[in-house]
Amino acid sequence: MITSVTNAKVKQVRRLQTDKRLRLREQLFVAEGTRWLQEIVRLLVTPDLVFYTEQWAETAVHTQLLHQLPTMPQLVSEPVMAAMSDTTTPPGILLVLPFQTLSIPTPSSFVLILDGVTNPGNLGTMLRTAAAAGIDAVLLGPNCVDPYNPKVVRGGMGAHLRLPLLSLSWAEIAAQVAHMHVWLADVAEGVGYTAVDWRQPSALIIGSEARGAGVEAIALANAGLVTIPMRAETESLNAAMATGILLFEAVRQRTC
Repeated sequence: MITSVTNAKVKQVRRLQTDKRLRLREQLFVAEGTRWLQEIVRLLVTPDLVFYTEQWAETAVHTQLLHQLPTMPQLVSEPVMAAMSDTTTPPGILLVLPFQTLSIPTPSSFVLILDGVTNPGNLGTMLRTAAAAGIDAVLLGPNCVDPYNPKVVRGGMGAHLRLPLLSLSWAEIAAQVAHMHVWLADVAEGVGYTAVDWRQPSALIIGSEARGAGVEAIALANAGLVTIPMRAETESLNAAMATGILLFEAVRQRTC
């Protein structure tokens, strides 16, 4: 059992939780919770490191999951798990996982582009929603929060394992969606979202809640603006909620 917070592996996990540059350099991120363990077992993802506590392992289903891993899990004390965890109440299982390099379908038919999304909770929810909608990929512009930030990972609920996720320059994003109708979501102006023909190869841009879309995103929107009609006294929707409404209208049209 690891009982010291100065253990080299424990120190590595703590740094991965807080240091974006280390995550990028090592191509590793931290995920916590039994749901993540279930996902990597189902998807046959090999974790770099696995840590668990005695209390967590008291459940038979949990230990059965551990036995299905190709990586040797390491028992740690509760204080060590608390030191490694990014949550107030650690779930008792923590995984260090490699970045997933999932290929975008060629040609792709629907992608989500995020511009200046800086709230980790919102980004996590957007990724979870995009994975649920079954879109081809999420492309993140240069000013988005790190998609492997612990709060994003927690909100994504396994989306990082199932969804192609690329942080790109605007030139790279433009090349990726050159064959698509690119729509920019706007709070007040544009075509009503149910009037858009989402069955065509399409890309949807969601801008920053605080500042709206940047000039690069606006220039990329060759199809124009799309909006969700609302009562006049409503200022706006949360960006993650608006993303869900728009994506699932596209799903509805594509499955009719």
